[in-house]
Amino acid sequence: MIRDLLRLWKYVRKYKGRLIGGIVLFFFARVCEASIPLFLSVGIDRLASGRHDLLFPVCGIVVAVILRFFIVTSARISVRRASFLVQRDLRNVFYQHLQQMGPNFFARFAVGDLMTRAIADIQLIRRLIGNGTTMVVIFVYATMFGFGCMFYLSPQLLLVVLPPLPIVLIYAWRTSFKLGVASRRVQEKLGDLGSHVQENLSGIRTIQAMAQEENEQRRFATHSQAYSDKFFEHARIHSLMQAIMPSLAAVSIVGILGYGGHLVLTEQLSVGAFAAYFFYVNMIVQPFRVAGMIISLIQRGAVASQRLHQVFDYEPEIEDRLNSDVPEVIRGQIDIRSLTFAYPRSSHPTLIDINLTIGKGESITIMGRVGCGKTTLLKQLVRLLDTPPKAIYLDDYDVCEYPLRQLRTQVAFVPQDTFLFVEPLRANITYDQPRRSIDQVWQAADAASLSTTVEAMERKMETIVGERGVTLSGGQKQRTTVARGVIRHAPVLVLDDCFASVDTETEDYILQSLRKLRAEQTTILVSHRVSTAKLSDRILFMERGCIVEMGTHDELVRLNGRYAELDRMQRENSEAVYTHDRKSVGMGS
Repeated sequence: MIRDLLRLWKYVRKYKGRLIGGIVLFFFARVCEASIPLFLSVGIDRLASGRHDLLFPVCGIVVAVILRFFIVTSARISVRRASFLVQRDLRNVFYQHLQQMGPNFFARFAVGDLMTRAIADIQLIRRLIGNGTTMVVIFVYATMFGFGCMFYLSPQLLLVVLPPLPIVLIYAWRTSFKLGVASRRVQEKLGDLGSHVQENLSGIRTIQAMAQEENEQRRFATHSQAYSDKFFEHARIHSLMQAIMPSLAAVSIVGILGYGGHLVLTEQLSVGAFAAYFFYVNMIVQPFRVAGMIISLIQRGAVASQRLHQVFDYEPEIEDRLNSDVPEVIRGQIDIRSLTFAYPRSSHPTLIDINLTIGKGESITIMGRVGCGKTTLLKQLVRLLDTPPKAIYLDDYDVCEYPLRQLRTQVAFVPQDTFLFVEPLRANITYDQPRRSIDQVWQAADAASLSTTVEAMERKMETIVGERGVTLSGGQKQRTTVARGVIRHAPVLVLDDCFASVDTETEDYILQSLRKLRAEQTTILVSHRVSTAKLSDRILFMERGCIVEMGTHDELVRLNGRYAELDRMQRENSEAVYTHDRKSVGMGS
């Protein structure tokens, strides 16, 4: 626990001035608070002796109360301000760290669980620093000033207060371990609940399409009940501690009342000092009432810190090397030399001995069955996977030597999984550089055969597309992502099966536009349609991680291999559909 808390220091020390300032102010606030019973004692003793000059004790109490108010207010603002600043920094660091993570990380941590860590866990740390620091400081100062003043008034009466305290400390120490375990289980179940909700909302269309609403409600109820059970267990331990600890501390009051009364009757203690003693006992007992909360905050904060650092300790899978020798502008020549790649925990490589040279300005289409390694090969070009060194060269430089930002800026990769943000259509198209002119956005939309669709929308480019583009069709989303890639005018454009939801006529229009716009730039695309591939300079056909055929459309047809077989199948299907349509038209006439 202590180690987990100490790891937060590097984020807290930036604001240690605010924290120390608040702690010092709390010290002076306790001085003012401790002086009030002393002034009260003086006033009572003067009245008991028949004197009526109460101006000094009354003014002392008023001044102490006013000073305490302003000092405590300033101290709380200082400490809580520091806690909110630490919370902001932790979230920024957490989010920045997530941007560097690869597929293995997100396979291990669910998105909902990461959201819980980014929100709930960091809030617990903020409460620990803000509320926890305040409570601990008040606890320490109250105990120090309370015992100090009580010793000053009557050392022998102080002996009555001390016996219950070791019992309180032992109970607190033992219960803190139970609270730690309970806190960890609560946060884990909260993470599971968040993951389930995120997954459920992301797949809401599938759930509704398959009429699984009731089943999902039952699953949610199960996760929610598991979280509630762990939370109730934590609340039971916490509530029991809050009830027992003040009760143990309050036992001292009975002893003070009996023995202190005896001291007053035997004139060993004044009435004023006896009254002040009860104020100091309350000053000591009051923090014990929240001791359970303090321990709970510390334990939950330690668990939250541990969960955060589980993420922070995860090293980026892809090392970003800053090599100043690589050219600032990529021209677009690609050389792949004996590339073999296997995913972690996979017994077979996904890519096997890939050798390929792509010239600047050349257009390449990669084809093959599902799972043959096409997407894996494309991801190697932009290092979305950990590309092996000395396997891929870009303009005669190892792709691993390029800074990731430069590589992914000048090699535009459009993935097959379309993702649109809850932003206007314009912002989605020009996502990488929001300040592009609207004319550039329209030009890219036209190249992607999207402009006519956008013109029909009421707000045109300012249309909000909804989360993940929910208001658009599959084809419209794919064309939007193509426009997002085209607008970058990158030296290398990589399109991963971006025409799967687009009809052949629209696809042909987009490809013709790309040939005009990117005549001198390298273009690589994945497709399952021969009509797409035949427009490329070269076609690669992959099978089981290997390139088994390569050449132009005519060359591969003459080869009479796998590509030629696919070409025949697609032409036969196309002719069959055409014949069926003609018969339907004839019957209708």
